[in-house]
Amino acid sequence: MIEPLVLIPPMLCDARVYYAQLASLSSDIPVTFAPITGGERIEEMASAILSWLPNKFALAVMGMGGMVAMEVMRRAPGRVTRVAFIATNAQSDTPEVSALREPLIIAAKTGRFDDAIQAEINPAWLAPGPYRADVMSLVTDMARALGPDVYVRQSRAMQRRKDQQDILRRIKQPALVMCGEHDGLNTTRRHEFIAELIPYAQLEIIPDAGHIPTLENPDAVTRALRTWLKQPLVLR
Repeated sequence: MIEPLVLIPPMLCDARVYYAQLASLSSDIPVTFAPITGGERIEEMASAILSWLPNKFALAVMGMGGMVAMEVMRRAPGRVTRVAFIATNAQSDTPEVSALREPLIIAAKTGRFDDAIQAEINPAWLAPGPYRADVMSLVTDMARALGPDVYVRQSRAMQRRKDQQDILRRIKQPALVMCGEHDGLNTTRRHEFIAELIPYAQLEIIPDAGHIPTLENPDAVTRALRTWLKQPLVLR
């Protein structure tokens, strides 16, 4: 029997970012969505998730959710049976990137949340094509639904996060590293580097997709996840 699958979203996204995967995988796999809307540190988000998850579970995570998952694996590696990292980053904010977050946080706090959303969600990060506008519209709607308070907390957590590359080197579970071939933020080269850090990790580049492959090419992402979920749990 396949263990329960836990999906952790990227920043400013709710369960809709995994809509296609939830619809397909939940037909024969127990699937749980774990929001990351509380706390101003990655560590606090990981603690909240670990407090209610089952004793053993698989993780499929994207963006900021990947950073939370790395902290989960640092704290409770024995509870995670396998992990799939999608469109994420294991490094901490540079001082420049951290500083750029401040005016956006101020905008969100002073009634200009849409300005912050537009700065955070760059259409150039997505794959070119006829569906880019639809993906942008959905991502914007998810961000508005979560609201400025969640945005501020998540931004603070991103600013304060630690470098997590050492955690990746210690992963022994079946690992999948996935990204869109057109990702303009977390590039394929960055994901190649992540896959090189994790022993025995498999790298999957999703065609016709950019920074949000679960929405841009959902069928390809779901197929890759099904293959990964069927991998045997081998102790290395």
